[in-house]
Amino acid sequence: MKILQNNGVPIYQQVADDFREQIMNGKIKEGSYLPSIRSLAKDLKISVITTMKAYELLQEEGLVSAVQGKGYIVNPQDTEMMMEQQMRKVEAALSEAIKAADVAGITDQELMDTLQMLLTINREDV
Repeated sequence: MKILQNNGVPIYQQVADDFREQIMNGKIKEGSYLPSIRSLAKDLKISVITTMKAYELLQEEGLVSAVQGKGYIVNPQDTEMMMEQQMRKVEAALSEAIKAADVAGITDQELMDTLQMLLTINREDV
């Protein structure tokens, strides 16, 4: 897991996003336990509170459940529902980008070129 300190995204969100992606892609299977809060905090050199906040976010989304004395376990996933939720987030973010582009006077072609460039850059980092 790669955590970026200065990218503007809170660390707990980066941790939750990484686990969410792994769960949705099947890299972490249902019934698997996430690393303990303390061990993950130690491995990533982040606070226990930050790790706990990430896990609580995943729990609020229904991706994991807390098991007393054992940690957090991955719940069975309705992948179609999860994909729909993610699509709504993408649509909302793109709508905001379109509004910002309109305010800035950016043309549709410039906006699409920017999106294409970002897709290329971000997919190379994976």
